[in-house]
Amino acid sequence: MEIQTDYLVIGTGIAGLSFALEAAKSGSVVIVTKKEMAEGATNYAQGGIASVFDPEDSFESHIKDTLESGDGLCNERIVRMVVEDGPARIRDLIAMGVQFTRQAEDKTVLDLGREGGHSSRRIVHTKDLTGREVERILLERAQANKNIQIYENHMAIDLITKSKMIKRGIIVSESKETCWGAYVLGVDKGQVITLMARVTVLSTGGAGKVYLYTSNPDIATGDGVAVGYRAGARVANMEFVQFHPTCLYHHEAKNFLISEAVRGEGGVLLDKRGRRFMENYHPLKDLAFRDVVARSIDMELKKSGDECVYLDISHRPPDFVIDRFPNIYESCLKFQIDITKEPIPVVPAAHYMCGGLITDENGRTNLDNLYAIGEVACTGLHGANRLASNSLLEALVFARRAAERSAKRIEEKRRESFPRVPEWDPGSATDSEEIVVVSHNWDEIRRFMWNYVGIVRTNKRLERAKRRVELIQDEIKEYYWNFLVTRDLLELRNIALVADLIINCALLRKESRGLHYNLDYDSKDDEYGRRDTIV
Repeated sequence: MEIQTDYLVIGTGIAGLSFALEAAKSGSVVIVTKKEMAEGATNYAQGGIASVFDPEDSFESHIKDTLESGDGLCNERIVRMVVEDGPARIRDLIAMGVQFTRQAEDKTVLDLGREGGHSSRRIVHTKDLTGREVERILLERAQANKNIQIYENHMAIDLITKSKMIKRGIIVSESKETCWGAYVLGVDKGQVITLMARVTVLSTGGAGKVYLYTSNPDIATGDGVAVGYRAGARVANMEFVQFHPTCLYHHEAKNFLISEAVRGEGGVLLDKRGRRFMENYHPLKDLAFRDVVARSIDMELKKSGDECVYLDISHRPPDFVIDRFPNIYESCLKFQIDITKEPIPVVPAAHYMCGGLITDENGRTNLDNLYAIGEVACTGLHGANRLASNSLLEALVFARRAAERSAKRIEEKRRESFPRVPEWDPGSATDSEEIVVVSHNWDEIRRFMWNYVGIVRTNKRLERAKRRVELIQDEIKEYYWNFLVTRDLLELRNIALVADLIINCALLRKESRGLHYNLDYDSKDDEYGRRDTIV
């Protein structure tokens, strides 16, 4: 089965949906998402979107905070572009109907929160459910748009590129490497669709499920990075994995994040004995950058042998806490934790990938017709450590720029016919009867990544991880060609590749900077280290 469209968007988070809505003004759009439409990191984003709205704040201040957080690796031109474009993109969302929280005393003024690393209040939010509100509005708009078709439970297998067509004996006229869409698996029926597109956009989100403990939803298996890299897209800075300092620690809780905004509103970190400890690690104390806080908690836990630390906001008035954090309050109550009366047990967990597919200021990769936006991309904004709530901002800004850029070329591309591409050939592959192989390898990767390539690393641990991931990749390769593809097999294939990229980038960086902390190189090397790690 073959489908042809102007735009193919892979992913339904804030980046993919924002792009699709803008692109639909100039052509037909097909969106594929491997689970339900609303399932993704955007829907779980609690904190908000960083942008300058306070008269006492400034673009220069937001730029400075972003650059300091990025620890010498941000592209200042990109930082300025994103920060200065931010307010317009927030106004776009408001015009669509997003209900951001307003000040109680003046409903015309946005209520601005503060998070770690920010020198001012600049977090636009919908209490502690910002992502859910933004996702709701964008999905409503996309579903109502006649130029947009959404395919749920469909997963990209591989991109259709010039090189792959040549390998199949197809003559193509393009002089440079070009993407013409993707082979997509319909998960429910096991059917593979040939989805041809004049512009393909990867907006698949992050890769938190590469690690044993993560704040990410189950779909975050690094699919976009893996698919793009296999097609020849350049990748950078995969060593910079951001661990969120405060995920709920409870044996029945899964992936529940305690927003950084809790610390922004006065929450403090305590050890098991009730003592504050962040003042021992950074002048900003509990409002230090995420990499500092996560590493500090990790050190405290290793020193004490405790299983968790505690985040306490019970000293604030109960009415304020419940009104500002209704979702966190209700969710913790389900586990018999009343955050208005007692501290919340928390631990760090893998949260955000600062590296990804390298793009320019318009989201373009080095493959013609292929764009990457959102967490899957490495744009130069985040550097070695993302400043809190800059991620949704980046997604909005680059989605608009990518849509405007690609729309300029769609008309001329329409005069060109699609190349003739063969349908997916399963060869002699059969149904697998050994699902245990997939689950075992999945579990092993996540465990050794957590133990060897986590918050604190050493060369020896990285080399161990490298040897293990290479063996597992050999097994996956053999399994992949012998059995029919399934979502579980594709996800395993992708997390193994992303794990390998993280390890390789970590081995290449001979210093400690931002989110990459190696005990064998416990300081920065500004002569050689202030450059991207490109593979």
